[in-house]
Amino acid sequence: MGIIIILIIIALVVLWLMRDPAWLREIYKKKSPEQKAVIRYFLREGCLARTMKDEEYDAIIERLANSQDFKKNALNKFGLDEDQVQEIPPVHFEGYVFNREKAYVKKGKDDLYRSSLYQITWILFSDTQVYFYQYTFNTDENTKSETADEYFYKDITNFSHATTTDEYTYYDKNGKKQIGNVENTKFQITVPGDKMWAAMKQCEENENVVKAMKNKLREKKGV
Repeated sequence: MGIIIILIIIALVVLWLMRDPAWLREIYKKKSPEQKAVIRYFLREGCLARTMKDEEYDAIIERLANSQDFKKNALNKFGLDEDQVQEIPPVHFEGYVFNREKAYVKKGKDDLYRSSLYQITWILFSDTQVYFYQYTFNTDENTKSETADEYFYKDITNFSHATTTDEYTYYDKNGKKQIGNVENTKFQITVPGDKMWAAMKQCEENENVVKAMKNKLREKKGV
């Protein structure tokens, strides 16, 4: 009987330690079950934390990123047919956004940084204009934004991409906000007085795409 009581006490202690702390429960009030799981993934640490795996979070991102035909959304937004934007093939970028005010960030067991803010961009090229469509969504809440801009080639100063160091906010085990840094690759369109940027994954394919865009811009500007 004594051993059973000890085992029950141990089980109760373990369950107590597995319980989310009050500061975390406050953060995910009125969230959906999936949103709570996402918040827990980013903010809970320790061997007893009940969190999803990196691959499970990747699956959520993939599902949401494929939930709509964003290329079609871009065409519809500008009232275009696909045969009107074949100056070069439509360009597609996507990736995490590391915004310290709007996103949770975590370094996974695979050493990759992930964010609760994700961005999808389509760039379309007609004979005279460049069309920039962007959709950004949060996985921890029902927040999304959509932008659509168009530019004449003559007004574009540059297409570029660069890796920058961004600050992000994370919580320590006591629920206190801390500041971290993460390297982040971005694509950028520069026009006089303004810049449009897009999250992009750093890879050879995307670098070649940016080179093709630069070449097309030089051709259009007669440089």
